[in-house]
Amino acid sequence: MNSEEMAWKIRRHVVEMTHRAHASHIGGALSCADILAVLYTEAAVFDTKHPSDENRDRIILSKGHSGAALYAALAESGFFPVEELSRYGQNGSRYSCHISHKGVPGVEISTGSLGHGVCVAAGMALNGKLRKKRYKVYAIAGDGECNEGSVWEMALMAAHYRLDNFIVVIDRNGMQAMGFCDKVMNTEPLDEKWEAFGWKVVTVKNGNDHRSIKRAFDEEPGGRPKVIIADTVKGKGISFMENELLWHYRDPQGEFYERAVAELEEKKPCGIMR
Repeated sequence: MNSEEMAWKIRRHVVEMTHRAHASHIGGALSCADILAVLYTEAAVFDTKHPSDENRDRIILSKGHSGAALYAALAESGFFPVEELSRYGQNGSRYSCHISHKGVPGVEISTGSLGHGVCVAAGMALNGKLRKKRYKVYAIAGDGECNEGSVWEMALMAAHYRLDNFIVVIDRNGMQAMGFCDKVMNTEPLDEKWEAFGWKVVTVKNGNDHRSIKRAFDEEPGGRPKVIIADTVKGKGISFMENELLWHYRDPQGEFYERAVAELEEKKPCGIMR
């Protein structure tokens, strides 16, 4: 499966999962679908038959409220049956709406408290360095998440220890729970801030373009931790959800569900059986 097919499948699953569970956060799950698709098809090293392999790359979804997208990527990668996604957000299910590692192969840690996931990821990267392991650690964060002070404490630590095995991807879709990021708490210019903290900064102007994302992953960090600032679109892939804050909370029901499914079906990659 190529990354474009994976991204489409993630989006299709996300619509079904949030619809069935009456769950929030579809907008942020759609914005990071392309990042996850490239990561799981082209960038990261892992073995679905041995998800706890000591030499695997670690992937942390620090913006844990977008967990539907990660569950979908894991299922399509073969960590667990795709049919399991139907249990997302259901009573008693291990697939909670904020990502959970309990009993879910491929999920490294439970996240949802913003600023927490990137810090644990930095610790994993430091552990790899100290033990002379070759694995990489990837953490996906939101631009609103960069309001958290713990993110910047982590940034100082990772630069100090020169964790060039550590890659943070910021899903910069411009929105957070209470509004547009530049109005709630402006952290721009993000690139200059991260550079000042000692990181290799790669800015991707179209963070939903797979070739651009892949090039960013491939760029050498130069002995420093690397941050990829990916300019994405919240709700990407479904026209009436794009750049609409309402879809941070609303779940697709009724005509909205039908329209979302219809739009995605029109965009189905030719490599996927119709």
